[in-house]
Amino acid sequence: MIKFNVKNKDHMLLLGFIGVVALAPIIMAPIGGGYPDLLQKFAIFGIFAIGFNILFGLTGYLSFGHAAFLGIGSYTAVWTFKLLTMNVIPALILSTLLAGVFALLIGFIVLRRSGIYFSILTLAFAQMSYNLAYSVLTPITNGETGLQLRHHDARVLDGLFGVTRGEGLPSTSLFGMSMSGWSGYYFCGVMLIIMFYISLRIFRSPFGMMLRAVKSNQNRMSYTGLNTRPYTLAAFVISGMYAGLAGGLMAITDPLAGAERMQWTASGEVVLMTILGGTGTLLGPVIGAGVIKYFENIFSSFNEGILMEAFSFLPEFLQHAMVTVAGLFVGEGWHLTLGALFMVIVIFLPGGLMEGIARIGNVFRRWRKPKPVAPTEAEAAASE
Repeated sequence: MIKFNVKNKDHMLLLGFIGVVALAPIIMAPIGGGYPDLLQKFAIFGIFAIGFNILFGLTGYLSFGHAAFLGIGSYTAVWTFKLLTMNVIPALILSTLLAGVFALLIGFIVLRRSGIYFSILTLAFAQMSYNLAYSVLTPITNGETGLQLRHHDARVLDGLFGVTRGEGLPSTSLFGMSMSGWSGYYFCGVMLIIMFYISLRIFRSPFGMMLRAVKSNQNRMSYTGLNTRPYTLAAFVISGMYAGLAGGLMAITDPLAGAERMQWTASGEVVLMTILGGTGTLLGPVIGAGVIKYFENIFSSFNEGILMEAFSFLPEFLQHAMVTVAGLFVGEGWHLTLGALFMVIVIFLPGGLMEGIARIGNVFRRWRKPKPVAPTEAEAAASE
């Protein structure tokens, strides 16, 4: 008989996660999300949210500046495409490493404070980064226009290895395989699986236990003589590297880097993803990222014509009434639907969507559990 210990459950969780990523085009097709561009966003922002959850979910440190590392990853990747090669591997490595270096420098400063002061400091650094990218560092970032590829870019490594240039702009590739369409999605999906596995190992490691202890009672740990700063700094750097990797993947699927990726709204978005899915859970941030990106891309595309067709079975006066009401929650009003959903989650499911899934699972387990059979009179007499 197989004993379902924690390790076996983790293996099943990982296999199930791989299966969902592989079959995502089929799973999402009935609800209009089975196309590669949207699924790429699911994977990329899933990585972003997983990394943020390592910091916020395990240590309790709420950062409002993670978009800075996302932007650094994007700029690094595009510069790698311009200077070295259109192969995505060097771009991803450099994006992750450079974001980690910046996270180390920023974390060394901001982690001197905790709570709301830490959050304000990270927000300040993110806004500084955004303003630098938008105006001061224009020779590097190309300001408001954004950093783009040019046909005459150096691409030294491509030249050394005899990669020919076409007439148009080059496209990103993995040793000749284009990173657009389904190949681009599955590459992002593989990266998502790898990053999820690393997150899983961190959660189950002694290091992860120390981070949970920091979240539980950091002052008590300090009273015992344990220095918690190396642990929180390591979590901050790992989280920043995840964000840098996500930024690099964004540049791979769309070779453009702009300052808007470093705005505070992008940092707020990953906070919403994590809270919506379930802070401190393994799957929650990925689910939260998928929900928000689905609302942003699918609900926002519903216009009056689509709604009129959807309610065409109703009488005309009811049809127009339903279109008027539904129009408040879709199209340009999709933020209203997302806001209402977020309010419901925070009020009734503080643990996020993962708490709701857990409650449903508990209901099914109780329903399937066999009820004890009362003993007959003969059995009761025999036992006496």
